[in-house]
Amino acid sequence: MHSYTYLQDFVKQVFIKMGCPIEEADLAATILVAADLRGIDSHGVARLPGYVRLASLNRVNPTPQVRIVHETPSTAVIDGDAGLGLVVAPKAMQVAIEKARQAGTGWVAIRNSNHFGMAGYYAMMALAHDMIGMAMTHAGPLVAPTFSKDKLLGTNPIAVAVPAGKQPPFVADFATTTAAYGKLEILQRKGLPTPSGWVQDAAGDPSFDAHAVKNGGALLPLGGDREHGSHKGYCLGATVDIFSGVLSGANYGPWVPPFATAGFMTSAAQLVGAGTGHFLGAMRVDAFRPAEEFKQHMDNWITTFRQATPVPGQPQVLIPGDIERELEAERRQTGIPLLSQVVNSLQEIADKFGLRFEGN
Repeated sequence: MHSYTYLQDFVKQVFIKMGCPIEEADLAATILVAADLRGIDSHGVARLPGYVRLASLNRVNPTPQVRIVHETPSTAVIDGDAGLGLVVAPKAMQVAIEKARQAGTGWVAIRNSNHFGMAGYYAMMALAHDMIGMAMTHAGPLVAPTFSKDKLLGTNPIAVAVPAGKQPPFVADFATTTAAYGKLEILQRKGLPTPSGWVQDAAGDPSFDAHAVKNGGALLPLGGDREHGSHKGYCLGATVDIFSGVLSGANYGPWVPPFATAGFMTSAAQLVGAGTGHFLGAMRVDAFRPAEEFKQHMDNWITTFRQATPVPGQPQVLIPGDIERELEAERRQTGIPLLSQVVNSLQEIADKFGLRFEGN
């Protein structure tokens, strides 16, 4: 086990070694470790080697000049200057929140960024302001649209955070694939097969091989196959790609740069935009109805769903965000577990930068 403060400080030191200013290194580390705290281990410190590889390939600008290139009272397009998504996205979300404060809602499309970690972090930034937050981002092509053998979409997550009163907030954060690629990486490290409906092989046939995507296969849209609604997952992923890429001026579809150019993934030779894109939004609750009134009804909504009768053998019905919130409370006290492969990769990074990382 490692304490979140220890991991956060280590990650911060790595980002500083990569050339990031101290304040931005601290911000990026906070967001990355927040994923581990909430049990989203696929998007936490296990991703740090990928950011280091991006820097070594000169695909990350450690000192970006993040700027608004177009705006209206309620919208903006932001150029991330090839910065870490972990730095670009929180700055962009602050713009969305400020626009919502002034205009009621704020919507920001971001281009020329990089992988931004856990989408839910940015949606939750709105909660402290009695706002509803939304965040989405596209990613490198690992996903085959329904009926396709070609990989054209990313895992393309969507996150929505809604404030409540006495109840904890509603926080939905999910990939538009049956599983995020990070979940495959965890299975690869453990030497386990995938559940049904996660991947297909190079011929387009169902597979249980956690390495299938590396061997020419693809992740599947949410639903797994047409009979179970994969066309709906395909539509969700496509919507994220259009908002994050086509609307912002970033790359889109098969041209979205992979998280780290290594192994089986390579950057497209021809690009159609600037870097990776995100789409963020904030809505002031009192732009629609009094905030306290809304939160009282959210409490009622949450309580009603919690009291739904569970099917035999199943636990209480959960509200999106419950599991992550409970894990965060536990891990702040007991520490964050890391797989031995992740520990080894962090020790290699420590050696590379002249730092020290303690094993489990």
